[in-house]
Amino acid sequence: MSGAGGGTGGGREGGRSLKTRVKTAKRRSASSTQWLQRQLNDPYVAAAKREGYRSRAAFKLIEIDDRYKLLKPGQKIVDLGAAPGGWSQIAAKRVKSQEGQGRDGQGKDGQGREGAGKVVGIDLLDVETMPGVDFQVMDFLDDDAPERLKAMLGGAEADGVMSDMAANTTGHKATDHLRIVHLVELAADFAAQVLAPGGFFLAKVFQGGTENDLLATLKRDYATVRHVKPKASRADSAELYVLATGFRGARPPVAD
Repeated sequence: MSGAGGGTGGGREGGRSLKTRVKTAKRRSASSTQWLQRQLNDPYVAAAKREGYRSRAAFKLIEIDDRYKLLKPGQKIVDLGAAPGGWSQIAAKRVKSQEGQGRDGQGKDGQGREGAGKVVGIDLLDVETMPGVDFQVMDFLDDDAPERLKAMLGGAEADGVMSDMAANTTGHKATDHLRIVHLVELAADFAAQVLAPGGFFLAKVFQGGTENDLLATLKRDYATVRHVKPKASRADSAELYVLATGFRGARPPVAD
């Protein structure tokens, strides 16, 4: 990605970098000032504004999908923790869910032809509406969440479950890592209840990647499991994504 021009990009003029510097305000902490300065100088933030994406995270999904070809026209996709909607926006475009507006909810037109997909974005917060995405205020941990989700998909299973969620941090690395892994485990369990055979699961992890138990579960449930770090992830971030493809099918319930 080339840097955006002007004061917010990484462009150069006369041999000098045109990075924006932010003065520390009296009521702003040093960490807040550093975050703001990083945002102002991030070429992906500038590109997201220029191209009309809701967040810089959109470029992460674009890069991952360009490489692994996850999103296809006609698919049914679930975006967990969807706010502000950057990933849902990309998914809607690539599964062509905008073309399914007013159709039968099954990814078909009135003549039964395939083509239009379906994207459902789930979050605890309200998300501003956008074409081709059904945003729902819902906790995916609710007992009835899987069945409610399938109802939103017209009674069908999903072709992919995506999660760019991150657990709230405490500043204690070990504790934060456990929280992040636990959130991914919960998302993976939800995915196993709603995915169709052959589906994929994509979720954000951090630091050391997935823990052994989670990795073993994913390898049992999917044909291929890998870690991915898109270029749009900041170089100084420990952020990674776990990508599991080729879902083997829902596990039978455990007998009492």
